[in-house]
Amino acid sequence: MHSNSYGPILERIHAALEASRAVFARFTPGAIETEYKVGHDPVTEADRALDAVLRQELLREGEGWLSEESVDDPVRLQRSRVWVVDPLDGTREFVKGIPEFCVSIGYVEDGRPVAGGIYNPATGETFLGSIGAGVTYNGKPSQPSQRKSLDGALVLASRSEVKRGEWKPFENAGFKIRPMGSVAYKLALVSAGLADVTFTLTPKNEWDVVGGAALVQSSGGFVSTLEKTNLTANRRDPLLSGLLACGPFLRELLLALVEPHTQMAANKI
Repeated sequence: MHSNSYGPILERIHAALEASRAVFARFTPGAIETEYKVGHDPVTEADRALDAVLRQELLREGEGWLSEESVDDPVRLQRSRVWVVDPLDGTREFVKGIPEFCVSIGYVEDGRPVAGGIYNPATGETFLGSIGAGVTYNGKPSQPSQRKSLDGALVLASRSEVKRGEWKPFENAGFKIRPMGSVAYKLALVSAGLADVTFTLTPKNEWDVVGGAALVQSSGGFVSTLEKTNLTANRRDPLLSGLLACGPFLRELLLALVEPHTQMAANKI
């Protein structure tokens, strides 16, 4: 796993995920005090503690940093190597004690997500990978779904998007929709072939998706923005229109499925 050019980066990511494990041990999901940021997004002491330990483990001289829980430092735009992290993706689930939350780490070179790591402490799952090395799931090599049809496919949907009725157009599409928290965790599951597809037509920030997108691409899966372009990270405005991800053979089928809905979604941003 660590024999490729991103070996030292993967070791750093793995060390950061291990350090986050110790932080999570200090908190009980479902029994934690919560504050609310502007826009009603929850934030907890765990978010802040994780952000601090990730910065300490990952960041080195000359690298940039973009995190949901750090004040954005525009110096990152001048860096070719940047960390894009969400210390706790799925805070709502964490607060409620639903086991769908994770630490998400993405490493970006010249705007391209090239390595990532995601750890779900509730399920004990660790996903780690880079371009050229592939992805490991709990330390063992994995691959994305090899399915060639959407019929019967497992498609992971945002729990909040389903509640808002945004998945109604897809209810009779012939695949199984499973609502789930944390977009990063959903992308990780797709990267390891534990689900076939995930997509969101709702705007997401880079820290939500870069770690997971790096894993899907490292595994040989397909990732695209709603504009049918590769995900470019470390942009001045980190908000993306949405994201599509699937196994390699479902690419055209997924693009065709969401085509009627993507223009509308892109206009939301």
